[in-house]
Amino acid sequence: MLQQRTLKSLTRAVGVGLHSGQRVELTLRPAPPNTGIVFRRVDLAEPVDIPVRTEAVCDTRLASTLSPGGDPGAPKVHTVEHLMSACAGLGLDNLYIDITAEEVPILDGSAAAFVYLLQSAGIELQKAPKRFLRVLKPIEYREGDGASLKWARLEPYHGYKLTFEIDFDHPAVDQTGQRVVFDFGSGQYKRDIARARTFGFTKDVEMMRSRGLGLGASMDNAIVVDDYRVLNMDGLRYDDEFVKHKILDAIGDLYVVGYPLLAAYSAYKSGHAMNNKLLRELLAHPEAYEIVTFEDEAKAPRGMAELAPAW
Repeated sequence: MLQQRTLKSLTRAVGVGLHSGQRVELTLRPAPPNTGIVFRRVDLAEPVDIPVRTEAVCDTRLASTLSPGGDPGAPKVHTVEHLMSACAGLGLDNLYIDITAEEVPILDGSAAAFVYLLQSAGIELQKAPKRFLRVLKPIEYREGDGASLKWARLEPYHGYKLTFEIDFDHPAVDQTGQRVVFDFGSGQYKRDIARARTFGFTKDVEMMRSRGLGLGASMDNAIVVDDYRVLNMDGLRYDDEFVKHKILDAIGDLYVVGYPLLAAYSAYKSGHAMNNKLLRELLAHPEAYEIVTFEDEAKAPRGMAELAPAW
């Protein structure tokens, strides 16, 4: 039987929020089978649980934000996508995440630090079958046309594969890879995707800060690009780091559905909002998916049983 996974022990991290600039502490704790991933705002007078669900996404401007049931007036957790991406990359099903502020710390701007934290705590198999969401029919969400066209799609696939293409029309970004295909069956999430950092443009900084955003951003936790070039002294971690970060985000955005996907995801100029709309479109068509388990691990897609190698 392919089993559910949680942590062996708790682990902690301290950092700042990318947008809030606030100091925040995370405590990642084991959770029982079938719990899913649950954020808990422990800084409030009465702690509030925020189970990760597609319908819990209440805001997708610049990041994915969750609240109980998606209530925009309820306590929130912002910028969950990098941590969720790490959980997906390691195949973690059940986890409590205690958080002392309303934004997940940005750490180095990628998912690599979260992968390290989670693996340092150890991955434990649980006595319950791991559940997957298998896509049975193509589902697509599109917006705009011509130069403003963007879209995201899920199609049947025995495994989990992501294809992403960007088009920023920017000299520094255009010099890098514009399209990446990543298959989870490779077992190389940590090596090929997790280290890709978030990025921002200097021309947007003043606008963002006037809106109280980007207050914790720096070259220590983001790729910073001016009108012509990357400003970080150490350059890029991958030749195609920009588009790889978009895949990293998509992995995290799609994992809020509550199950690892068995599907081929492809996207052109998609982002947090479109990824969530794609999931909602999928869930609106019950005939387009099913929840499956694998009693015989040999029948599971390649790589799904080996998503959490030791460091």
